[in-house]
Amino acid sequence: MPLPDLIEIVPLTSPVRAEITVPGSKSITNRALVLAALAGGETALQGALWSEDTQVMVECLQEIGFMVNVEPDPDETCNRTITVYGLGGKVPRGGTVEQPLELFVGNAGTAARFLAAMVCLGEGVYKLHGVPRMHERPQAALFGALRELGYRVDSPNDRLPALIHGGSGSSRGHEALTKTETEWSLLMSAATRKTCRVSIEESSQFASALLLGAITGGWKISVTGENAEESPYVQMTSELVKVFPQRGGVFEIEPDASSGSYFWAAGSLLAWSFKTLRTVTVAHWPGSGWQVDSRFRDYSKPTVAFPKTTSRQSDLGDSIMTAIVLAPFAGQPVKFTGLGRLRQQECERVVALRTELTRCGARAIETGDTLEVFPSSLHGAEIETYDDHRMAMCFAVLGLKIPGIKIKNPACVKKTFPNFFQKLAAPPPHGLSAEIHDGRTGRKLEPGELFAD
Repeated sequence: MPLPDLIEIVPLTSPVRAEITVPGSKSITNRALVLAALAGGETALQGALWSEDTQVMVECLQEIGFMVNVEPDPDETCNRTITVYGLGGKVPRGGTVEQPLELFVGNAGTAARFLAAMVCLGEGVYKLHGVPRMHERPQAALFGALRELGYRVDSPNDRLPALIHGGSGSSRGHEALTKTETEWSLLMSAATRKTCRVSIEESSQFASALLLGAITGGWKISVTGENAEESPYVQMTSELVKVFPQRGGVFEIEPDASSGSYFWAAGSLLAWSFKTLRTVTVAHWPGSGWQVDSRFRDYSKPTVAFPKTTSRQSDLGDSIMTAIVLAPFAGQPVKFTGLGRLRQQECERVVALRTELTRCGARAIETGDTLEVFPSSLHGAEIETYDDHRMAMCFAVLGLKIPGIKIKNPACVKKTFPNFFQKLAAPPPHGLSAEIHDGRTGRKLEPGELFAD
């Protein structure tokens, strides 16, 4: 039975001691899928996230012509072991201008951007398209960089849908993969490499898309734009490229820190409510430093005051949305800066956060790309989620403390965390034992009704 279109989160009335597992990182999973497809041989991605965004990527790789097998993960319902059979840098041929190979990317920004660069390494014509919101999201900087590299991208407005024409400019194929890494480095230094510049003002995914295909394509990428040298998601991509098994093997995907932020936040809210130490933690918290949101654990410690200013550019990634929803309890005004990229994602997130916090009684002022949130007494409200998974999860956590929080279209969490509401409702130590009701009838929902599909 699917999730109702409106659910109500019932506040917890006592402390909970729990250690929650969260599914694998979406950002790492979709990067690893591309790297595995471009590698030589068989690569098993263990602990890979299985959600709408990663399913879209797997289906697109299969549509292109890669063999991809998916097996259950015994430890986490929303993880899989995904085995990709790479073709040593070869990308199967696309279609023609009249009949392009169609790739549907949904509203997955990583799939839309990463595949746009990847299919340039093939031959023939590929058509990328998605849902209407994906067609509104920016692509121009990436398309411009691909054209600078010599590839043809047809798009009347530099957004999706787009026709991408694969070229034969790849300087690394099956024969290059037989060389040692030393020989490959010498080969690359002697070769004339294609060069381009790409701005990450609107999305760091543009640079990541190019970096994932850079060795195969022989591309030299110059990254410009805000925080270009320290962009955490670009750094993540660079580190993954360095350590990924290029001839196949096993690669472990670490848990998703952005998804974990909701449970660290829940632990803080409960600690504040019941004047206890935080007793909700997230298992296997990533220590690689690849995910900027791994900082959220320390950011949200109930014994540490909120910083007065937090930046989306340098402090937190998507978990800054979780921090914004916690901010009315901070005891002081908190400014969240550098939020421009949030406007270009699944919804216009700055406006959405301000609107829904205000609906709950918070005072929040938007100035440019800064949102300032003041200490406020909150009350229940029906939360519009704008078909944005992170809006649904942020405000669901708020419902653990504030009576009357109802979430519209809760099934949108399937994008990255299909069993999120099951985790909220599961008994400790693997859940928070929260009651979740049908928002229209008041009926308590059973665990089987809380999975988003």
